[in-house]
Amino acid sequence: MTENSQRPLRVLAAMSGGVDSAVAAARAAEAGHDVTGVHLALSANPQSFRTGARGCCTIEDSRDARRAADVIGIPFYVWDLAERFREDVVEDFVAEYEAGRTPNPCLRCNEKIKFAALLDKALALGFDAVCTGHYATIVTGPDGARELHRASDMAKDQSYVLGVLDERQLAHAMFPLGDTLTTKDEIRAEAERRGLAVAKKPDSHDICFIADGDTQGFLANRLGKAEGDIVDESGTKVGSHDGAYGFTVGQRKGLRIGHPAADGKPRYVLDISPVDNTVTVGPAASLDVTALTAVKPRWCGTAPTGPGAYTAQLRAHGGETAVTAELRDDTLHVRFAEPVRGVAPGQAIVLYDATRVVGSATIATTERRTRAQALAG
Repeated sequence: MTENSQRPLRVLAAMSGGVDSAVAAARAAEAGHDVTGVHLALSANPQSFRTGARGCCTIEDSRDARRAADVIGIPFYVWDLAERFREDVVEDFVAEYEAGRTPNPCLRCNEKIKFAALLDKALALGFDAVCTGHYATIVTGPDGARELHRASDMAKDQSYVLGVLDERQLAHAMFPLGDTLTTKDEIRAEAERRGLAVAKKPDSHDICFIADGDTQGFLANRLGKAEGDIVDESGTKVGSHDGAYGFTVGQRKGLRIGHPAADGKPRYVLDISPVDNTVTVGPAASLDVTALTAVKPRWCGTAPTGPGAYTAQLRAHGGETAVTAELRDDTLHVRFAEPVRGVAPGQAIVLYDATRVVGSATIATTERRTRAQALAG
């Protein structure tokens, strides 16, 4: 079921308490669908309020969502999914960092919470679709198959974090904001015209369950202090750290290296080894990745067969890069047309065919240019 459907649907609108989800719910109701709003209580400590534009899922957000539902004129409920969120998103996040990987909790939340736990419950209660305020588009082909595409406005496109949705989940998804060429200011103006008090509410940023934005502090509290070495590419110790989990591949700031590199240029995190608790640093050129393998693929439709040419996106707000990719033994093998930087195990790679989202997978290993190749340019 999609926003392209002609018949009225029973729609469960996930309302975060922000402006996007409120306008999405209002548009779904205005289109003639039978809409019910639901706020997901995901915080284990709902008494904590957001800090500026950080955080979400607090009592404040729940109340904002309820007020928006009242204005729209739809029923509203709060569903407690805090335990499921803790297990599937928060604990996964901590475990991935502990293993030296860099996860994206937003993808995991969409996969495990909004379009698994929430959708399954919605279907069990007789709803046809789940509506969210994501900026993405669902297109129904002549054969009735649903495809996930980028939003009409690339500046707001959020298809990357939806690349984990499978064909069944897409069949019951609705994204009313995705096919409109409107700016965020215009969305806020629409909310104001509709009388929604969230029109001027700031967007939430960063990781929702780390309201103060201090990821390293959050991980330190969960994993404890674990001193280790920072070494260069030759294995020479150049510094120390309090926990390898506090670093990400491509990081430049906060390395606390006592002396400059021989060439006087900045050094970056190249590798994180949880086995010996070592962080390896080196020059920017050593970050160049030419190929990777990715596991746990999820396809937004039929899985591709044979090698193919695609574009790939490697982070939520990153650009596209040309790749060739092939699925072999449930592992995705990807080669880049041009080297890319800042690629870390644990991140998601999302493949596109023009605007269509083909699917996603979790990066397992990367292949870098040799030093000779890097020096040769």
